[in-house]
Amino acid sequence: MVKLFDSHCHLQDPRIFNKVPQLIKTALDKGVVHFAVNGIHEKDWHLVKQMSEGYHSVIPSFGLHPWFISDRTPNWFSTLKDFFQSTPCAAVGEIGLDKGSMARDIDFTDQVEVFTQQLELAKELKRPVSVHCVRAFGDLLQIMKSVGPFPNGVILHSYLGSAEMVPELANLGAYFSFSGFLFSMKESKAKKMLKVVPADRILLETDAPDGLPKSIDLDSLVPIEGDNSASNDGNDSSSNTNQVLNHPANIHYVLKYVSSLLEMSEGELADLSYRNAMKLFSFEGSKLLLEG
Repeated sequence: MVKLFDSHCHLQDPRIFNKVPQLIKTALDKGVVHFAVNGIHEKDWHLVKQMSEGYHSVIPSFGLHPWFISDRTPNWFSTLKDFFQSTPCAAVGEIGLDKGSMARDIDFTDQVEVFTQQLELAKELKRPVSVHCVRAFGDLLQIMKSVGPFPNGVILHSYLGSAEMVPELANLGAYFSFSGFLFSMKESKAKKMLKVVPADRILLETDAPDGLPKSIDLDSLVPIEGDNSASNDGNDSSSNTNQVLNHPANIHYVLKYVSSLLEMSEGELADLSYRNAMKLFSFEGSKLLLEG
């Protein structure tokens, strides 16, 4: 069985948190041996830390996601630094920039300030950082140039940027992580972009419980027990796919799709992406160093 590393997910999400033991067991049984679990706001960092302490397979990450910066407390940054101080095995993330519809009411100048603070912290801590970027790649590149380079890595999670952006981002230390969202990109554009990503910078992820691979027959996907949103109930099934929760074991469908676009065997891509993730997350203090 191939070994896979889910380089970005949210198992602390309230929609699935109470199902984590079964989710992890099922994923482990299907060869997913590590999960980089990303916190997104002050109220869930402790859940990520708790999960990491309970499961060797969980690599914790703490960060303030751009969608939640309006709710931050005055002490958010010192709290964040305290979490890193007490959790040497933690990476940074999820942080980011968003000019999309989900963030239309969130001041972009404020986003840049919060993002830059956390990016600088990741560089200072010498830990990888997982980045959300929607319609803001020009801004991202400019900030990465001013703060970087990043020898410990910047994970561009669920990357849907252009092929043209890849070389400059890679030169600054970017890794490109692909999820079920890649199915939403025009296939020719996705193929062109994937072909220019350096082989040692390719990662795979699920973004679970989001990021459901949309082109896959729902009946063939690994379901989340107790999630009834996949049932049709007489409605058009295409409208229900937006609510169906994604299981981390569905990373196999991402593997299959990306390998087909790269014209590479699934086994080769699984091995490549796993080794890339292991190297990236083997920073000083990481749990992975214990695996030798």
